Amino acid sequence: MFQSGAAETLGGARTRGGGEGMQFGRTYEEFEVGAVYKHWPGKTVTEYDNHLFCLLTMNHHPVHLDDNYSATTDHGRNLVVGNYVYSLLTGMSVPDVSGKAIANLEVDSLKHVAPTFHGDTIYGETTVLEKRRSASKEDRGIVLVETRGYKQDGTLVCVFRRRVMVPTEAYLKERGDQPGRPVPQQPLTPAPGA
Repeated sequence: MFQSGAAETLGGARTRGGGEGMQFGRTYEEFEVGAVYKHWPGKTVTEYDNHLFCLLTMNHHPVHLDDNYSATTDHGRNLVVGNYVYSLLTGMSVPDVSGKAIANLEVDSLKHVAPTFHGDTIYGETTVLEKRRSASKEDRGIVLVETRGYKQDGTLVCVFRRRVMVPTEAYLKERGDQPGRPVPQQPLTPAPGA
């Protein structure tokens, strides 16, 4: 069974100084080479998820959609589209890795290691492999991470590495932590009897 250790950050659910709430992404300075982020919660993949992804991406291969056809294959049942699993893991990693990203620069490698089936629950974790300052923009950094996806029994199903451009503290100081967020025009009034 895939379990998270107590020392790792779970799904960004740590408070920052002053109790400001949940972490959503990181600045360049907050990334540490070797850090492992365990993404929480996992996601149980349904037949609907798989079929919708097939329809949205125009992937009509019968191994993903046709129970009768899939019964004649080596796996004997429908396979979940590998790019759905990759997309799911990328999404899971956003609170820990790319929530503050300026750009996802590249995917260095992507490997589908084992099949995923309807009903499997996917969990992810990401390791920081390296970081460096941007050569062209001094207020940004580039972080290389590796994300691994596991099924509920611990079977590794997907591994990928990507480079993400993230802001430095100086970048956020100049532009704000949530640029574009509107400021309420009126203060909130307490509910009657509160």
